[in-house]
Amino acid sequence: MSITYKVNVPLDLEAAIQVYRTSTLGERRPVDDTERMRQMLANANLIVSAWEGEQLVGISRSVTDWVYCCYLSDLAVSSSHQRGGIGKQLIRETQAALGPDAKIILLAAPAAVDYYPHIGFEKHPSAWTLGAGQSLT
Repeated sequence: MSITYKVNVPLDLEAAIQVYRTSTLGERRPVDDTERMRQMLANANLIVSAWEGEQLVGISRSVTDWVYCCYLSDLAVSSSHQRGGIGKQLIRETQAALGPDAKIILLAAPAAVDYYPHIGFEKHPSAWTLGAGQSLT
């Protein structure tokens, strides 16, 4: 399988949603809310995509300042293309687009919690989240 990687090329929304749906990430993203998915893609400032010919098969969606940190919001690979190194290469391509001192930060989906240490990520003990609509006390 010959895969090509592209940085910040426009993506067809339905094709992108299909990648999310056919990956385990689709269970935790608003794939049935087309407008929200459109905005998620439009407002990310670094998207690396993986292609087999004309077919979109993977997405790395990030928000970054390019020099200090990059929050890798989504790493999705179609189930038909998983276990072939595409996810790892999407992360490499994301890293290559950043400045040399920028670190990648992410929150692992439950199904991927064992994947990230396997490929070289270090667990961080003090990550915190504040849910949508959740108030500070």
